[in-house]
Order: sequence, then structure tokens, then C-alpha cells
Amino acid sequence: MFEIIIAIISLIIGIALGYALKKYISEGKINDANVLAARIINDAEHDAESKKKELLLEAKDEIHRLRNENDNEIKQRRKELQSLENRLVNREESVERKISSLEKKEERLNSRLDEVKEKYNKAENLVVQREEELQRISGLTSEEGKKILLSELEKEIVQESAVIIKENEARIKDESNKYARNIIAQAIQRCAADQVAENTVSVVNLPNDEMKGRIIGREGRNIRSIESLTGVDLIIDDTPEAVVLSSFDPVRREIARIALEKLVSDGRIHPTRIEESVEKAKKEVDIMIKESGEQAAYDAGVHGIHPELIKYLGRLKYRTSYGQNVLKHAVEVSNIAGILADEIGADVRLAKRGGLLHDIGKSIDHEVEGPHVDLGVDLARKYKESAGVIDAIESHHGDIEPKFIESVLVQAADAISAARPGARRETVESYIKRLEKLEEIATSFKGVEKSYAIQAGREIRIIVKPEEISEAEITLTARNIVKQIENDLDFPGQIKVNVIRETRAVEYAK
Repeated sequence: MFEIIIAIISLIIGIALGYALKKYISEGKINDANVLAARIINDAEHDAESKKKELLLEAKDEIHRLRNENDNEIKQRRKELQSLENRLVNREESVERKISSLEKKEERLNSRLDEVKEKYNKAENLVVQREEELQRISGLTSEEGKKILLSELEKEIVQESAVIIKENEARIKDESNKYARNIIAQAIQRCAADQVAENTVSVVNLPNDEMKGRIIGREGRNIRSIESLTGVDLIIDDTPEAVVLSSFDPVRREIARIALEKLVSDGRIHPTRIEESVEKAKKEVDIMIKESGEQAAYDAGVHGIHPELIKYLGRLKYRTSYGQNVLKHAVEVSNIAGILADEIGADVRLAKRGGLLHDIGKSIDHEVEGPHVDLGVDLARKYKESAGVIDAIESHHGDIEPKFIESVLVQAADAISAARPGARRETVESYIKRLEKLEEIATSFKGVEKSYAIQAGREIRIIVKPEEISEAEITLTARNIVKQIENDLDFPGQIKVNVIRETRAVEYAK
């Protein structure tokens, strides 16, 4: 029991001592904290005072800066206001000066107006006095005078109107005839299409193939003699019983043909005989040329052509263009041009003469360099043909603008003669090449599957792929093909381009 009491007492004493010790320690910490807090507060107050001073200085600087800017802006505004005020003052002075000037002008105008009114009144008084004087002298009133004057004026106007109407009718009649001739000629001219080609070979038939060896001669002396004398190439090949004569000069080729036929029929073929035959053939051809020229002029009804020009005209007998004899073509053009000229009231003789001679340059285009149009113009000038004939020759291919209405008629007649059915033909080679080129142009476009040239090249049918070219695009495709054909191909007449787009669905019922 005593021990328990001692333990309790010891516990109480320990608690008391612990409390006392704890209180002592707590009071020390509180004192330290108070000291630290006092020091922190003191430092904070010091820093705050420094910050306050800095902020005050910055605020003063900012205020000073803003004040300076405000002062500068006020000065600038004052300058602008002063400038505006000066301009307003100047404008006001200018307006005042203008007003003053206008007032002076108004005064002058009023003064002039008064003068005009005064003169007008005087004029009216004079008119009245004059009318009274005229009435007194004539014994007529003003109304009666007006009626007489109007009656006279009406008569003069009616007479002058009749003269003007008659003159205009005559002028319109003359001009209408002229315009009608031009319109008809231009309408005919639109069908013009010119093509030029010629044959370059002739064939001489032989009685047998043994004659070929005799024509060649020993070591080829006979054939060399013929070629040197005629200027024509002899082609002797495997063709049975035939010799081909080749030359771009149709007259030389005709001389060689006649000479060779004479030699073959005579049977004696040697250089001397060849020379004699060639000379005789030249004379015969010259006579034939002259007679052909005279006959052509007679058939065309054209007279007074120079004899040398007749010879050049006759040489056209041996010239062809797409298989059409040029001399017959010239006569035909002359007749057509004369008919057209008679229909529209143009110069028939000039049209026929120009039509007959329009291709005269083709008679020498193998001997002299240059286009047959220029050569024909030179010949016509050399033999003193008229300006109308020269113009018809020079303009018949459209190289220059025609100056005479008859030249237009010759141009149209030339096209009509060349383009009529059966007048001209193409060689098989050129025809096939044209068809191939036509199909080649069509198939070169994207989306074209096949193309067929039909109706002798007058139409081409083009089948396109429906998956590549739509319905709206086939018209554009046809137009592009037409432009390409016109640019790359020479063809007579016109070519129909038919583009076909087709979609098919095929099924089988089982």
C-alpha cells in the first residue's frame, strides 16, 4: 500500500516537473518567434518603403512623359487648326473676288441685254414699217403676200423634187445593175476549185518484140540518138510490143512519138534516118499546133489573136490536167464565160478572150521556170493583149483580187469546167494515197476506234469508243477532224465527216 502511494506521489512529481520543463521550453520558443517576427516585420516595412519610393518615382516619370506628349499633341493640333484657318481665309477671299467678278459680269450682261432689247424693238418697228410700205406699194395685205410666196415656193420645190427623183432613179438603176453583176459573179465564184496535174508518158505500140532490139541498135546508138534529138527518155522493158516515152514536155513527147512511129513503120532505123524522122515530126507537130490553135480560136469565137499566141495556144493540145485536155478546157471556159457575161450584161468578147487565154502559160511552163499564171501574163503583155485579158489570166487562180467583172466570170467558168462530172480524173496512186491519208487523219484522234473512207473519198465514217467519247463530245470531235482534214489534205469538192457513237447491250435467252 505504501509502495502504491509512493508510486502515485512519484508520478505526480514527474508530471509536475514535465509540465514545468515544457512551459519553460515553450516560453523560449515564443520569445524567439517574437524576435524573428519583429525582425521580419521590420524588414518588410523597410522593403515596402523602398518600393513605395520607386513606384512614386516611376509614376512621376510617367506623368512627366504623358504631359510632354499631351503638350506636343496640343501644339500639333494648334498648327493644323491654324493651317485650316489660313486656307479658309484664302478661300473666302477667293470666293469674294469671284462674287465681285460675277457681279460685274452680271452688270455688263444686263447692260447688253438692255441694248439688245432696244435694238430688237427698233427692228420690229422697222419690220412693221417695211410691211406697211410694201403693202402700200403692192396693194396686197400680208396674208395675200404669204399665199403668193408659198405658192411660188411650192412650185419650185415640186420641180426640184422631180429633178432629184429622176436623177436618183437613174443613179440607183446604174448602181443596182453594177451591184447585181457583182453579186451574181461572186455567187458563181464560190464554187471555184482548181487542180493541176498532167500525164508524163506516152506509149508507142510495136508490131513485134524484135523491133525493140532494132530501136536500141548496136551498142545502144539508135536509142541514144533518139533521146538526144528529142530530149525524151525511151523506156524499153518487158512490156510486150510497146515502148514507153517519158518526158515532162508534152510537145517533145509528141515529136518523139510521131518520129518513132514513122521509124517503126518504115523499118529502117539508124542515126541518119532517125534525124530525118525527127525533123519531119517537128514540122508536122508545128503545123498541127498552129491548126489546133486556129481551130480553138474559131470554136471559141475569138478573133484577132497574134499568130505567135495562136501557136502557144495550140501547144495546149498536148497538155492535160487531171486527164482533161487543156486546149479543150480553154475553149470550154471561153464559152461558159461568154454565156455568163451575156446573162449579166458584161463584156462578152472580153470574157471569151480571157477564158480562151487564161491557161496560156501552161504551154511553156516546162521550158521556162515559174508558175503558169505569171508566164501567161508575160505572154499576154508581150503580144499586146488588153488589160482585161491580162487581169483575167493573172487572177483566175485567185492569186490577186480581180479588177474586172469579166475576170471573175473567167474564174468561175474555169472552176465550172474543171469541176463538172467526168471532166477530170485522178491517178489510181494519188487516189489511194488520198483515201489512206483521210483514214489516217481520222484514226489519229483519241477515242476513234475505226474509220472508213467511202463514196470515192466524198465521205468518211468514223466509229468512236462510247466509253471514251460522250454524246456531247462527238460534235466537237467531228469539227476537229474536219479542221485537220482541211489543213493537211488537198481534195476536190467537199468531204462529209460522219461520226458514229453506238452503245449495245447483248444478252442471250437460254
